[in-house]
Amino acid sequence: MIKSGLSGHYQNYDMDKVLIKNLQVETIIGIFNWEREVRQVVSIDLEMEFDNKVAAKSDDIEDALDYKKIGKRVSSYVERSKFKLVERLAEQIAKLVLKEFPVSSLTISVTKPGALRGSESVGISITRP
Repeated sequence: MIKSGLSGHYQNYDMDKVLIKNLQVETIIGIFNWEREVRQVVSIDLEMEFDNKVAAKSDDIEDALDYKKIGKRVSSYVERSKFKLVERLAEQIAKLVLKEFPVSSLTISVTKPGALRGSESVGISITRP
């Protein structure tokens, strides 16, 4: 909700978004035999819906979505994972964040740099409520 004009009434608005961009983590990921033995870098972008009004007013981290905690938790999880597909990795990260943090929904992108010759990266983007 935001105040509108002179009336002072509140209107609906899209939820605020907290971003983590290009979180790079080394993990086991891939379907080929060599990929099951060599750690590769994946890049993770998170866009998390969270109501930031209280934190904006209080200027207190306790009222905010602590992106440092989320980044550390996601990094730790991904470092220990051994999925074959980025699709599965993205889904599991989404479940983890939605379960452990006060996020109403999120969009997550997971990319593998250098996975396809001639491209910067390949990956997936999913949105979960």
